[in-house]
Amino acid sequence: MSGLIDSLRSGAWVTRERMRLVAGLILTLGLIGAVFLVATADGRNDRFGRPLGTDFSNVYAAGTYVLEGKAAAPFEPRAQYAREQAIFGKDTPFYGWHYPPFFLGAAALLALMPYGLALLVWQGATLALYLLAMRAIVSPSLVGEGSRTKRILLALAFPAVFVNLGHGHNGFLTAALMGGALVVLNEKPILAGILFGLLAYKPQFGVLIPLALIAGGYWRTFAAAAITVALLALAVTVSFGTEVWTAFLASTHFTRTVVLEQGDTGWHKIQSVFSIVRMWGGGVPLAYAAQIVVTLFVAVALVWLWRSRAAFTLKAAALAIGTILATPYSLDYDLMLLAPAIAFLAVDGLTRGFAPYEKTVLAALWLVPLVARSIAQTALIPLAVPLMLLCFLLLLRRAMNETHPAQAGGVLRLDA
Repeated sequence: MSGLIDSLRSGAWVTRERMRLVAGLILTLGLIGAVFLVATADGRNDRFGRPLGTDFSNVYAAGTYVLEGKAAAPFEPRAQYAREQAIFGKDTPFYGWHYPPFFLGAAALLALMPYGLALLVWQGATLALYLLAMRAIVSPSLVGEGSRTKRILLALAFPAVFVNLGHGHNGFLTAALMGGALVVLNEKPILAGILFGLLAYKPQFGVLIPLALIAGGYWRTFAAAAITVALLALAVTVSFGTEVWTAFLASTHFTRTVVLEQGDTGWHKIQSVFSIVRMWGGGVPLAYAAQIVVTLFVAVALVWLWRSRAAFTLKAAALAIGTILATPYSLDYDLMLLAPAIAFLAVDGLTRGFAPYEKTVLAALWLVPLVARSIAQTALIPLAVPLMLLCFLLLLRRAMNETHPAQAGGVLRLDA
């Protein structure tokens, strides 16, 4: 037992050979699964009667409404479901439209194409953006060109990639915008602000970004993000009219009550403190209270961290992880946001050494999207949120050791 604990503490079990083996296995099985799903599909629907790309069907259906001049229609669940049935058949499951009006333009562009092509373009383009962001984080000057290529393969084999592909979702875009903004923040603050502003299409992930930017003194980035959101809002209003905002605000009641509070999506799919409380039988007020406590803790910790002299890699990783922890509504495909966090922490550890348990937690965080949904569904045991909290605490400990070396004794280092 002591040998196992020592291995977990040092992270000695996380060897390059094991990393390559596990990543190669996941990548191979994921590709086989994707090919099988497409090969056994019947037109637009898979062998289970679901639209290929499942959740992407709501984007495509909404886009067809926009092209018809009915941009407010997707926000009405009955109208949205009727359009999905018209496209994918009367037995198709309902995939609700929960995005703000910012995303309507992209949906309309995709709806100009045949469904299969639109899905391929969407996933291919956003996957490329994600890989570009990850490549930028893992700079060759820090890890070497050969190691950089291997870590890009790890980014491609990250289990959340295949969760996102299966749902035809936007996790690649979210991770690309967050990772890209963070990697250029110090050298190109205006560009970083634009990228942060574009994240407004997922507003639940924008709660902590302004706090971090203000705490870090990134005022130009903050201003650029605010202007980007304002220009997006103006463009939407000019293009689709004010009624889309009225429809969106009305639709948030359905999203909050049916999807989140009643768990129509499934508690095992939602990766948040709120969903854990509800999954274990807690009431809505208790779930909100627990979520507020965690959100406030993460917010205070981030403000301290971004005001401190800690390494930027720690600040960037903390913001990416904290962004997920701070919202009651994030699903397993949103765990794509962990990819840039893991990359920043890996770069930090490889260049400055890993403290106890950091390698083990980082490896577990990389693996958790593979089993987060299934274990929560079968055993009611959440894994993703506790792991994210543990990783967040470890990086805070690392930051405190750096900023207060006299009291903490410095960062404990192990061989990378």
